[in-house]
Amino acid sequence: MDIELVKDIIIPIIKVLFIAHLLIIGVMAMIWSERRVSGWIQDRLGPNRVGPQGLLQPIADGIKFLFKEDIIPNHVDKPLYVLAPAMLLVPAMIAVAVVPFGDTITIAGHEIPLQIADINIGILYILAITSLGVYGVVIGAWASNNKYSLLGGLRSSAQMISYELTLGLAIIGVLMLTDLPEEILTKLGVDETNPLSLRHIALAQGAHPWNIFIHFPAFLAFTTAMFAETNRLPFDLAEAEQELVAGYHTEYSSMKFAIFFMAEYMNMIVGSAVVVTLFLGGWHFFGLETMGGPFWSGVISFAIFFVKTGIFLFVFIWVRWTLPRFRYDQLMNFGWKFLLPVALTSIVVTGTLWIATNGSRLWIGIGNLVAAFIVVAIVAGIMAIDNNSKPIVQRASAPPLRGLDAIE
Repeated sequence: MDIELVKDIIIPIIKVLFIAHLLIIGVMAMIWSERRVSGWIQDRLGPNRVGPQGLLQPIADGIKFLFKEDIIPNHVDKPLYVLAPAMLLVPAMIAVAVVPFGDTITIAGHEIPLQIADINIGILYILAITSLGVYGVVIGAWASNNKYSLLGGLRSSAQMISYELTLGLAIIGVLMLTDLPEEILTKLGVDETNPLSLRHIALAQGAHPWNIFIHFPAFLAFTTAMFAETNRLPFDLAEAEQELVAGYHTEYSSMKFAIFFMAEYMNMIVGSAVVVTLFLGGWHFFGLETMGGPFWSGVISFAIFFVKTGIFLFVFIWVRWTLPRFRYDQLMNFGWKFLLPVALTSIVVTGTLWIATNGSRLWIGIGNLVAAFIVVAIVAGIMAIDNNSKPIVQRASAPPLRGLDAIE
């Protein structure tokens, strides 16, 4: 068989099929984990009847959705109503194409990068594709012709605009400090570092400290924005069952609802993988990824990346069952008045200290922490002064309520 045919066509197809199936299995694992971990956190059992430890519960849920009646209400805009779930699911699946899920694996003397596509604008691709998901939410809400759905869609669009800025700005400092040593550039066969390549970002963290130690405030800002982008508690204002029934997917049932459900978990998986790549060292773990020879080092690097992503997915679940949902004004205030200034400050401090300290990553990390603390303290102080300066409106005395009025 032609080696070039295998290298250019067959191996990429195998990668695509492997990652696609891994995503689907990951969704099933997250459905089980969400319910079992929440049970553990709340000191109850969770699902434990279908299969050992409830492991077959996701399959039972899938069969249930598949055989439920697929109701399309008469008042919806049918073409957009049917299209919306796919518009949310497809971006979640294709965003993972540029994420490196390991180093390289050597088979029959040929090095195979553990990545579907290493494009030179990988991080821009991620930001562009993930931002498309909101169209599925908004179109589904609009096409449902339901006031609760529309409110959920409007909330999601405003939330995306607010937190997408922080999401993009928080990684600028990472891109500024991405620098590969000469020996790695020679091995890759390139002349200079491309900071927009996710593979280069991950490789740089093998040669330098992980970005979380240098850009910790940016890591917190990026992670928080990722929670908001995926509509997870405490930022699930687009659904908010106590207020909007189910939000943007109120009118959906059967497999269409299941697709919305799957897209949320796929976005969580992709978001966790991106956070691991940008801030948590990618597949690096203090030299463990280099052990075992050309083949097993690739397997170990994939296992390290898999475990890191799984740990971060546990954080998603942990936060959901720990923090209460924000009010909508708190959501917007937090994004615009806290996260955005922290992300902007990280850029300024990183650039200034890079020049002033001749590229000392230690001082940049310390400077980012101090600057973020000062910015948060100033903003919190201004907001406290503003709240204290508002006049207290004295309510006019009203006659006491009686009967049914008092009960209401």
